[in-house]
Amino acid sequence: MIISEIISVLEQYAPLRLQESYDNSGLLVGNNTDNTDRALICLDVTPDVISEAIRTKSNLIIAHHPIIFKGLKKINGNSLVEKVILKAIKNDICIYAMHTNLDNTLNGVNSILASKLGITNTRILSPSASKLNKLVCFCPDEHAERLRQALFDSGAGHIGNYDNCSYNLKGEGSFRALENTSPFVGEKGKIHFEDETRVETIVPDFKLPSVIKAMIQAHPYEEVAYDVYPLENKSLVSGAGMIGELETETNIEDFLAFVKNVLGTKYLKHNRLVGRPVKKVAICGGSGSFLIDAAARQKADVYITGDIKYHDYFEHQGDMTIVDAGHYETEQFTKELIHTILTKKFPNFAVRISETATNPVSFL
Repeated sequence: MIISEIISVLEQYAPLRLQESYDNSGLLVGNNTDNTDRALICLDVTPDVISEAIRTKSNLIIAHHPIIFKGLKKINGNSLVEKVILKAIKNDICIYAMHTNLDNTLNGVNSILASKLGITNTRILSPSASKLNKLVCFCPDEHAERLRQALFDSGAGHIGNYDNCSYNLKGEGSFRALENTSPFVGEKGKIHFEDETRVETIVPDFKLPSVIKAMIQAHPYEEVAYDVYPLENKSLVSGAGMIGELETETNIEDFLAFVKNVLGTKYLKHNRLVGRPVKKVAICGGSGSFLIDAAARQKADVYITGDIKYHDYFEHQGDMTIVDAGHYETEQFTKELIHTILTKKFPNFAVRISETATNPVSFL
């Protein structure tokens, strides 16, 4: 399989346009025209992960964190980053990273964390307002269902907590195939009338290119008739963090014990516990101190993330419990998410989750 095919699926799920300005997601080492038989998934790329890739004959590594984050002036093996890059290049291993683009997508890092922690009725905690478009296309009636599914699978049709949203209207289309055409229906030089379905759906700006590509691939006509209308509406299906509710109000001590068990961590750092049962929970996988106030404004009882600074714990004492559950711990399920994305699309492609321990933090 060509690596560009895999990248196309990953970027359809989490477009690079969703990454933060400081980020460096994408193909970092290697050529997207290379072939690959298997891929290794990890959070961080270390020399040991490269060794695992060599051992398992995986010439593609898909990581959450970009190994190249800052500018490099030399690559001579003096730093961890340089060692990883050299080892990967010497062994013809490509490295791809999907970082904040996967953080900021609706069904990304925070979605799977919320699922693991039993948080339901979720929405983006800090939405990034993206422009919406109405996409309209026309196809033969018998192909409408297949076309709609291709649109939905590529990210169209989300309105709030609803998906697969479309409007469909049956009508009659006309066209005449000219020279140098190969019409799917009708004959060259003759006007043809076809029973067609007008399919309308909503597409956020950042997904429009991939949705149009999927539409053209799924459409039977060699020339696809479609319209794109920019809307004043804003999309709220991308952004940082997530907030939702537990199914039932829960004692704060019992809930934190549950969180500790699910994340497999020895310790949870937190400020003062709220003196009431908790129901509304906000989360941000990885480093999320920048969302503390957003969680408080939305009346979260608990906010769970990683990398909380000392002075942040003084905020919202008694109103909201702030929990530092660890950067690695809150992002560990990202490996499972990426594995699911690829195996669903390529069931016969060999994808494995790395068994190498990469959490740099240890506890006594």
